[in-house]
Amino acid sequence: MTATARDRLIVGLDIPTVGEAEAIVKALGDDVLFYKIGYQLAFAGGLEFARDLAADGKKIFLDMKLLDIDNTVAKGVENIAKMGMSMLTLHAYPKAMRAAVEAAKGSDLCLLGVTVLTSMDEQDVIDAGYEYDPHTLVLRRAEQARAVGMGGIVCSAEESSAVRKIVGPDMAIVTPGIRPAGSDKGDQKRVMTPADALRAGSSHLVVARPIVKAADPHAAARAILDEMTSAL
Repeated sequence: MTATARDRLIVGLDIPTVGEAEAIVKALGDDVLFYKIGYQLAFAGGLEFARDLAADGKKIFLDMKLLDIDNTVAKGVENIAKMGMSMLTLHAYPKAMRAAVEAAKGSDLCLLGVTVLTSMDEQDVIDAGYEYDPHTLVLRRAEQARAVGMGGIVCSAEESSAVRKIVGPDMAIVTPGIRPAGSDKGDQKRVMTPADALRAGSSHLVVARPIVKAADPHAAARAILDEMTSAL
């Protein structure tokens, strides 16, 4: 992959209002190309904001984690593709992924299967009723995502190396839970530094709190971009 650090860094706009998100985007300027918008901002006017950012030339990762009956997933994907989004998440259930892949045909939307949330450890997976440990479950879902033609998957950087062997060189591996050395893990349990995540096989890194909650978001983003560049 020849993408630069700027192409690979996705800043998570995990903040409560569009006004605050606009301030972050302005502060980061041209250094940041890619943004993630999830539930918190989406339900506060963030979907229109996502359209506006895309129209301004930014790339948008819409983190909706869709999961529903096939027709509902398909219709949602069709409309999201029309919004000009670059990436969209859905839970990596085979039926939902197949419906989404069919609905996204002919568009530039990269569909990402969410394997196991990075806030979950082995006990969380057991409590959810799965018979697999997190690592095994991630690899199984990666195989299923590749088989149905998904554009990539979302997983912890701890699994990136093993997942890359399964999905090959072309699928995206998007990694949340990225924490620069010395930063607070927050509610994440499976984390890694930016450089280590890229070396492990991740193609895109999602960084939210270490940037958007920093005293100087631009400086924080620049430091992460520099670390990523050193690993490429």
